[in-house]
Amino acid sequence: MDVKKRVALVAHDNMKRDLAEWVDWNWEKLLEHHLICTGTTGKMVEKTLKDRRGSDLHTSEMDITLLKSGPLGGDQQLGAMIAEGRVEALIFFWDPMQAQPHDVDVKALLRLATLYNVPTAINRSSADFLISSPLFGSDYCPVVKDYKSYIERTLNQ
Repeated sequence: MDVKKRVALVAHDNMKRDLAEWVDWNWEKLLEHHLICTGTTGKMVEKTLKDRRGSDLHTSEMDITLLKSGPLGGDQQLGAMIAEGRVEALIFFWDPMQAQPHDVDVKALLRLATLYNVPTAINRSSADFLISSPLFGSDYCPVVKDYKSYIERTLNQ
């Protein structure tokens, strides 16, 4: 691996099992990166990695930042990190079949990931493509659109 990425992992309650299976499948590659997780997803990721590696994996070997639970502000914390350029990839297994009480926060998070051109996976297939891309381990720097003219135009209306 050439570059250590800051990878955000998020999953709605009904999708946590899917994300746990994906983490279990990709544990070796994930341990090479800094993981950022919302609350309960982060605890599940830690448990999955420990179960996979066994007792020889110590918490110090896992580079994980745990944020608050999504509905308690974790999605907004993560959005702020994206806006500050502190997240290089977002893997968000969201539940398309159930409305979330914090849907506005989820939409804002996905909007920020799009605005700042952060590679984003929203299901297992797109997560597989993202993590297996040769760009994932490289010093890839996405182009972020300059919105200054848009802001100025909006203010002058």
